[in-house]
Amino acid sequence: MPCVITLIADRAATTLTPATIARVREAVAGGDPVVLSPGEAADIPVPAAPGIATIHTALAGAPIDAIVSTTDNRRKRLLVADMDSTIVTGETLDELADFAGLKNRIAAITARAMNGELDFKAALRERVAMLQGLPVDALERTWQRVRLTAGARELVTTMRAHGAYTALVSGGFSFFTSRVAAACGFDLHRSNVLLDDGAALLGRVAEPILDRDTKLATLTGLAAERGLPLAATLAVGDGANDLDMLRAAGLGVAFRAKPIVAAAAQARVDHADLRALLFAQGYRAEEIAGEKSG
Repeated sequence: MPCVITLIADRAATTLTPATIARVREAVAGGDPVVLSPGEAADIPVPAAPGIATIHTALAGAPIDAIVSTTDNRRKRLLVADMDSTIVTGETLDELADFAGLKNRIAAITARAMNGELDFKAALRERVAMLQGLPVDALERTWQRVRLTAGARELVTTMRAHGAYTALVSGGFSFFTSRVAAACGFDLHRSNVLLDDGAALLGRVAEPILDRDTKLATLTGLAAERGLPLAATLAVGDGANDLDMLRAAGLGVAFRAKPIVAAAAQARVDHADLRALLFAQGYRAEEIAGEKSG
């Protein structure tokens, strides 16, 4: 069949039961299900993409994500991922601001910018200006707080092992993207540069600022460089500055996203971790990097 519905639950909860799978299959008149990870993920082949509302009705409020995709170009050859609140669990700029005693104030601006209520570039300049004079060692102290989102390393490592190119593209800062890229194994990272004088932050970011246009250009440019159709690309992010690349990608996933992004994206993950993006490509649990060793 040309389309497939992938159901994914939080791996810690393993709430994807055979009864739930059967209920969704019946609602969409699907074919025989394929279990990708017991209790966690399964595919249901369908002759045509059903309305997502039909699937949600069949799920009856269960904390399970559903991603509808086509079988053509299912395993993507290019991954472009946002960093803050996607590959890592929090917002690095907000955490950095904590060392200036400004976390709540700056986090409020971040939330509005990520929900599309503010111009991204202007909001970034405003927040960075508030950090003028902050000692540069606050960057390293912030890094010590950064935590990878569950499944991030498996996502990148597994896709690379199967020939995909992976890029981390963030409106955040190179101090963090370089370290996150190394921790996960990304091929490339692109982000903004926070300026300092060697001792303290200058309250400025290098121009031009990487924004939603740059993220989209990175996706399309990397695909073109590799001779890939956009159908062979995967993008993931959570904020308004990710929307253009999510819409352009063959599979664009809003990951635990802001309301404006979740409403507009072609696919969304609200309950599972980043392994969901592998299951959505048809990977079985035993194919995921690190799965056998735990």
